[in-house]
Amino acid sequence: MSPNDYLLDLAREERIGVSEAVYCLSKSPEQVAAIVDHAQAEGLRLLLTRLSSDKAALLPPESRAALNYDPESGTAVLGPIPQASGEASVAIVSAGTSDVPAAREASRTLEFHGETSTLFTDVGVAGLWRLLERREEIATHRVVIAVAGMEGALFSVLGGLIGNPLIAVPTSTGYGVTEGGNAAMYSALGSCSPGVVAVNIDNGYGAACAALRVLKHNL
Repeated sequence: MSPNDYLLDLAREERIGVSEAVYCLSKSPEQVAAIVDHAQAEGLRLLLTRLSSDKAALLPPESRAALNYDPESGTAVLGPIPQASGEASVAIVSAGTSDVPAAREASRTLEFHGETSTLFTDVGVAGLWRLLERREEIATHRVVIAVAGMEGALFSVLGGLIGNPLIAVPTSTGYGVTEGGNAAMYSALGSCSPGVVAVNIDNGYGAACAALRVLKHNL
């Protein structure tokens, strides 16, 4: 790859308030390393998503050393992460521990853009008391991202308990009819709680970008 092979959208954050991210799942380690090298040479900050531990391990040592890598979320950051001030604006509510990778992808995307979040884990509706105990604390945030797999019941339940903007992230956590995340996606799209919006399966990055748009326009 030559520098002319990748055209980073450097004006995206100025246009819409969200920076371009480099999607690494379909890229080779060599391609990822070339993009990182190019960004370093230009003095750019960069968010990388869907970077597996195996692929990260195959990057050249100098590329690995330049990245702040989080294996749980599969994200990496090139350059400084802004220090956010004030209280967290976004609550990320994860039904179970298995849903944390998507939740962490959301929180890391928010961090990259200078926004802090509060992560609430293991508050799925199979033990409804866990969610009810945290409801008031969750509701203090301006935006809520709900992350759930299996049947995705958390979306409707949480949407009926709080009035905050609610972004549903269905995950591929599950087996049998819930395998792959389709059941959770249908629950998010068919929620009986009015106003719940949904992003694609396992798309913590997209949910964070939606939250950033809400925060940017003070919705």
